[in-house]
Amino acid sequence: MILLLLLNVAIMVVLSQMLNNSPNLSDAIYRSKNIFASSLDSDIFWSGRNFVFPFFFIVDALIVFWRLIRRYRQMQLRHIINELHYIADGNYNYRIPFELRGDLSKVVASINGLVDSTVAAIEDEREIEKSKDELITNVSHDIRTPLTSIIGYLGLIEDGQYQTQEEALKYTHIAYTKAKQMKSLVDDLFEYTKVRQPSVPVNRVSFDMIQLVEQLAAEFELEADKKGVQVLVETSESSLIMDGDTEKLVRVFSNLITNALKYGTGATQIVIKIEKAGTEAILTVKNNGTPIPRESLDQLFDRFYRVDESRSQEISGTGLGLAISQNIVNLHGGYIYAQSNRQWTSFIIHLPLKANTSKDSSAGSR
Repeated sequence: MILLLLLNVAIMVVLSQMLNNSPNLSDAIYRSKNIFASSLDSDIFWSGRNFVFPFFFIVDALIVFWRLIRRYRQMQLRHIINELHYIADGNYNYRIPFELRGDLSKVVASINGLVDSTVAAIEDEREIEKSKDELITNVSHDIRTPLTSIIGYLGLIEDGQYQTQEEALKYTHIAYTKAKQMKSLVDDLFEYTKVRQPSVPVNRVSFDMIQLVEQLAAEFELEADKKGVQVLVETSESSLIMDGDTEKLVRVFSNLITNALKYGTGATQIVIKIEKAGTEAILTVKNNGTPIPRESLDQLFDRFYRVDESRSQEISGTGLGLAISQNIVNLHGGYIYAQSNRQWTSFIIHLPLKANTSKDSSAGSR
């Protein structure tokens, strides 16, 4: 403001000098004053102060206002930068709280959105690392148990600590059984990691789901008869043509039937029900064995999860079957869930009848 006042005085001095040194300019200004005074019927323009001082005041006010606005925006920008540095120091739960107008408002919104995205990415990365650690821990635990037995029994044979040939054969049989258990775990782990890949191919073909399920049921009849269990197929459809990867879908139903035979304690029936509902097929694999506790239903599809840890030690299993099944169903654009009550424990699958490429790709990326 001081600079503006000095500038105003300097301009006034220069104008005064110009008027004193130029009579023609003075005459022109005098005639202009006369014209304004006669036209507006007022003598306000006869005094230069009545015109010049308000003009300088308006110009000075506009310049001061422009400078204040600019300074205010610089302060806002400096404040935003300080807030950004505070967030960058590791305070990712903090957001810039104040609201602004114009472009700075967009900057604040973009910064807060960027921080949200960064926090989400960090959390996803932590979950991935945690998931990897859990996977390594679970695999190590499940492999160590049979491996310890294999080493122990083969060590007895190596040291000759057996009395008869039959006892040596017993030790080798146990070691062989444990080795097959390890192979089953490795195969399931390979299958699980394979179906979890975002770009895993789904080799779709057109097939009859009813025919596929009936063939699977026939393959399990012998094993089911040994346990006194009937495997039944129920459907009101004569055929149900759909698109899908038959090799992967066979793995899903094999896992579900195998689980029913292993863990459906007291079951006498395994029923595979096939229904058509609009553009999707609803397939239910259920058994009338011991129900699954309600608190375990939501965890059934977690890898390595077993409902009864003590029982699963007696019955071989990797805990990956349902996780693999869920991922295969997701790859086909469907979903699977479980229900259990005193009558039936059911695994219900919804699958689209026709291929949906965009849906498949989004399901594969999950």
